[in-house]
Order: sequence, then structure tokens, then C-alpha cells
Amino acid sequence: MSISLNKYISESGFCSRREADKFIEECRVTINGRDADKGNRVEDGDIVKVDGEPLKKKKAPVYILLNKPKGVTCTTDTKDKTNIVDFVNHKTRIFPVGRLDKLSEGLIFLTNDGDIVNKILRAGNGHEKEYIVQVDKAVTSEFIKKMRGGVRIPGATTAPCFVKQEGDNWFKIILTQGLNRQIRRMCEALDYRVTSLKRVRIMNITLTGLPTGKWRYFTTEELTSITYMVAGSSKTADGDGMGE
Repeated sequence: MSISLNKYISESGFCSRREADKFIEECRVTINGRDADKGNRVEDGDIVKVDGEPLKKKKAPVYILLNKPKGVTCTTDTKDKTNIVDFVNHKTRIFPVGRLDKLSEGLIFLTNDGDIVNKILRAGNGHEKEYIVQVDKAVTSEFIKKMRGGVRIPGATTAPCFVKQEGDNWFKIILTQGLNRQIRRMCEALDYRVTSLKRVRIMNITLTGLPTGKWRYFTTEELTSITYMVAGSSKTADGDGMGE
């Protein structure tokens, strides 16, 4: 029995499937001593190495939720001194599920379970992400109406979504898409600039009781619930991911 190379790497807990593809493209992956290609499959007994180091057997799964502060970058690249992995400083190699901009804050998941990452990141699954956003000028009823109905941004028109005014220049928004920098780009298209953005909920999990900069493990109930919610997710096609 064989499996795709990127799935083999992600299931080892080394990185997400998307990052595995980048490692392969950069010629940093070998199978039995030969440079690997993205279309390769791994058979029983094959030796897969990344940067010359054999992949280790998958460790016990780790599921973390972090209240990310501003200034931390959602990357596993250790050359970036603000990378999220060093910030969490967990003994197990973990990677973020999706992303938040460096200047954004709030809830983000980290794990070594590549399978659940792939399921959560499917853009078509419709998983809710809730944000509280501050902008640089007064929020109007017309602005809220346009945000709700979908906004034309470069390369796409956003899907209709829930938006509610929370203050003079604050609003709540719930997305089921995962377009890169989606909220900031929507606001920019309507001549607003985001000054503060915080993700407060992903699916059924909220930031309640978790201070900025702190992390904790998923509870058994949270993990069971999320596993159930993503059980029907496609395993074959990548979406844009859980962006903002």
C-alpha cells in the first residue's frame, strides 16, 4: 500500500501537507536517497528524509490553542525570529492551523496532527471564524450592508457573511471563507483601514479565559467536538485555508 508523499510527511507530524509540498518543491526531500517530486508515492519500507534527516515516527498528537499577540508570525520558519513555533516553545514539533497576520491577534490552533489540519483548512467546509475589528473611522449602516453582501476584492468577490456593528468604529464579523487577509482587504475596498483585528472564535472554541500570549491544550470535549465537525471533510483538495 502506498500514500502520497505530502500526506506521508504531514502524517508523521513534521509539518502540514501544504508545507510538505514546499519542502518537496525546494528539493529538500528524498526517498531512498533520490530527490523527490510532488507526484511521488511512498511504499512500505521506503526511507523519506527532509534536509538529510529521516522522518521520525509520529509522536503522540498534540492539540493547542493560543491567544496570539500582535508581532508573532504564523510561520514555522526559524529564520523568522518572530515565528509562532519558537513563541509557544513546545517540546514537540508543532505547526499552526491556518494563519493570522503578524499585526493581528487572537485564537489560532497549533498541532502535530497533519490529518486534522488538512480537514480544518478546507475552504469549502464552512467552518465559522469570528472576529472583532476596529477601523480608522466611523462605521456606517452602508458599510455594514456592503460587508454583509460580499465585497469585490482583487481576484475575488467575498461570500455573504454575518456583520454587526459593536461600537462607533468597531464591528463583529463571522467568516466561513479563508481568503488571505480577507477582512483587511474587504475594508480597504470600502475605503476603511483596519487598526485592530482579533479572532475570538473558531468553530465551537473561543478565547474565554485565555489571556493574550498564553496557550493551553484542547479539552477532551473540544477535541471530540472538532473531530466530529470535520469528520466529513474532503481529504483531497486544498482550500485557501483558515486565513483572516
